[in-house]
Amino acid sequence: MASKKVLGRGLGAFFPEYDNESKGETGDNSPKKGVEKTIADPVERVNIVLNVPVDHIRANPHQPRTEFDEERLDELADSIKTHGLIQPITVRYIGEKRFELIAGERRLRASKLAGIAEIPAYIREADDEQSMAFALIENIQRQDLNPLEVAMGYKRLIDEFEYTQAEVANRVGKNRTTVTNMLRLLNLPDFIQTALINDQISIGHARALITIEDQALQAKLLKNIINEEWTVRQVEDAVRAVNAPEKKKKASSKKPPSNPFYDEISNRLRNTLSTKVNVKPKAKGGEISIEYYSEEDLERILNIFDSI
Repeated sequence: MASKKVLGRGLGAFFPEYDNESKGETGDNSPKKGVEKTIADPVERVNIVLNVPVDHIRANPHQPRTEFDEERLDELADSIKTHGLIQPITVRYIGEKRFELIAGERRLRASKLAGIAEIPAYIREADDEQSMAFALIENIQRQDLNPLEVAMGYKRLIDEFEYTQAEVANRVGKNRTTVTNMLRLLNLPDFIQTALINDQISIGHARALITIEDQALQAKLLKNIINEEWTVRQVEDAVRAVNAPEKKKKASSKKPPSNPFYDEISNRLRNTLSTKVNVKPKAKGGEISIEYYSEEDLERILNIFDSI
C-alpha cells in the first residue's frame, strides 16, 4: 500500500474538529462521512508537515533573535504573496489545537504581513530546553544572529537549563573555547556592544578590548578602530602596550621566599597539565595561575579538567 502524503494536508487530517468548525457545525452530532470522530493520537502529530493557521501559532519565548530588519521582512512578505511560503516553519504542538514556534520567526512574521491565513509547518516533538536549543541552532546555522544574541542564547541555556559551557558547546556544535569567548562579550560595556551589533567592529576587536578594565581607554581605542579602521592585530598591539607597564611593575616587585610545599604542588600541576603553573599563597587561601599559549592549548587544558 502506498504511503500517504502529509505535505500540504490541512489540520482536519489530524484534528477532525477543524473540519467541523470550518464548515459551520450544526446541531447534528453525527460524525461526518470519512472523518474520524476522535482526534489522532499525539504521536501522529509529530514529524509531519501540515498547513497550520497563523493565528494558532504563538511566538517562541526562547527566541534568541531580538532584531529584525523591517525592509528585508517586507521583501520576504512580498515574495510570500507571490510564491507562497516554500520552506515550512518548525513548530511544536502544545495542546488545544495550538502550536508554539520553534524556528522560522521571520517567515511567520512575513506571512502575517502578507495576509496569509495558514502556512506549512513541520510538527516536531520538543520540550522547553529542546525548543530553545533548536531555535538557537537554527539561527546560528543561518548566521542570522549578531554575536551578542548568540552569547545571550548561550547564557540562557546555562542560566535557565543549568547547562555547563561544555554541554552548550556540544549542543550547538562549537568547541568550548568559542562558547567561553562568546560569553565574555556580555561583560563589555554598552558602547562596545552597540558597535559590535552595528558591525562597526568585529568579534576579534571586541575580544581584544575585553582585557582593558579602564572604560575611558576602551572608548579611546574604539574610536581609533572605527575612525582609522584598525585591524585586530593593531588593537592587540595597542592593548599589549597598555598592559606592558603593569606587567613590568609586577615583575619588579620583590619575589617572596620559596615554600617547598607550594613548590611541590606547582610541580605536580605542571606535570599534569604540561604547562606553567604557579601556586601563590595569601593571608587567606591563595590563587593558582595556569598559562596557556593559544585557544587550542586552552581547549587541551580544559579537556584534562573534564576528564578528572
